[in-house]
Amino acid sequence: MIVAAGLGLLIVLLLLGIPVASVLGVLGLALGIFFSPLPIHRAVGEIAWSTSTDFILVAIPMFVLLGEILLRTGIAERTYAALSQWLSGLPGGLVHANIATATVFAATSGSSVATAATISTLAMPQARKYGYDEGFFAGSIAAGGTLGILIPPSINLIVYGFLTNTSIPKLFVAGIVPGLLLSACFMVVTAVLSVRNPRLVGKHAPTTWHRRLAVLADLLPILVLFLIVMGSIYAGFATPTEAAALGVLTALGLAAIYRTLSLKMLRDAIEGTLRTTAMIMFILLASYFLNFVLASVGLTNTLRVFIESIHLAPLATMLLIAATYVVLGFFVETLSLMVLTIPIVAPVVVGLGYDPVWFGIVLIVLVETALITPPVGLNLYVVQGIRRRGSISDVVRGSLPFVAVMSVFIVILLLFPDLILFLPRMMQ
Repeated sequence: MIVAAGLGLLIVLLLLGIPVASVLGVLGLALGIFFSPLPIHRAVGEIAWSTSTDFILVAIPMFVLLGEILLRTGIAERTYAALSQWLSGLPGGLVHANIATATVFAATSGSSVATAATISTLAMPQARKYGYDEGFFAGSIAAGGTLGILIPPSINLIVYGFLTNTSIPKLFVAGIVPGLLLSACFMVVTAVLSVRNPRLVGKHAPTTWHRRLAVLADLLPILVLFLIVMGSIYAGFATPTEAAALGVLTALGLAAIYRTLSLKMLRDAIEGTLRTTAMIMFILLASYFLNFVLASVGLTNTLRVFIESIHLAPLATMLLIAATYVVLGFFVETLSLMVLTIPIVAPVVVGLGYDPVWFGIVLIVLVETALITPPVGLNLYVVQGIRRRGSISDVVRGSLPFVAVMSVFIVILLLFPDLILFLPRMMQ
């Protein structure tokens, strides 16, 4: 009865177009008042306060601010221009620059949406200028943007570590190899599709070796930022929160060097950070409250027992969990999907003998897929919103080859866990 009531109310509220965070909060209150033996209405404030004051969550606005500064100071634009010079001659041309820039920007922003929005703003005018198939071009940006939550630093990995009490530095390190491999897979598929169907690719952007060598210096800021942020964490010099603050200070220093530091830039960056952080924290607090309610009515434990009672082999259970996430990703926003399911699924996975760090990365790749699958694929709407012409179905069509790549990649991670774990083991 509780499951039916919860699902029914969830579907009705979502169909009414109510924001996801509000839906989760209302659902938690309704289930708590009618089904929980605890005085839920008295626990709302305490839950919100105890959740939001955790020091590790300060890293979220810091990494968001870092991405905002990179976008508004022109560092991201210089990075895209430099990579375009080096990669435009490959089969697929500027599509490779989209993926490579997304990979590099992901190593500093921590957000898939921010990565997709940034690359879209920089790259879509080039698609029209050189005659690329806009659907394929936009799909590559949407897919490349998903790397923002896999390649460290990642806001979603921070949330996962917070909810499961898993080492965030180990999660960050674990995401490096899978992130780079997935980026390479995207580029291989791009090259293959471009050779088989040349109509997808427009004219090559003109360049010379002199220009290529001249723009190498524009790649240094991103490299310096990554080394400072990840190097300080890996060396044990700073926590993720402190490393994020170091990254912001470094980005401001780079902005001063490039003479793009101004009060207007800071105001715009802070406003963008406040909007994004408020959205993330509202979803996180509402989901944490809902999870508390579900645990108080016994639903969390009931679902966990049900999954364990199926008595499938560990790999079969993981395949079932992966398939469930793919289906849920069609309808539920990625951050909400994570915070709703992690308290239920993570203990089951760990109970099967899997490493929580390994599962964190697998989970991120699963929710990455949800970012580019309709009808809720957020990156699809972000790219289409910046593109501002044609239909979103074009972006969906262009992203399908990358969805197929990610599906195969998930199976590879399930079969070869050392791809994820060998770097974290070096930290022990």
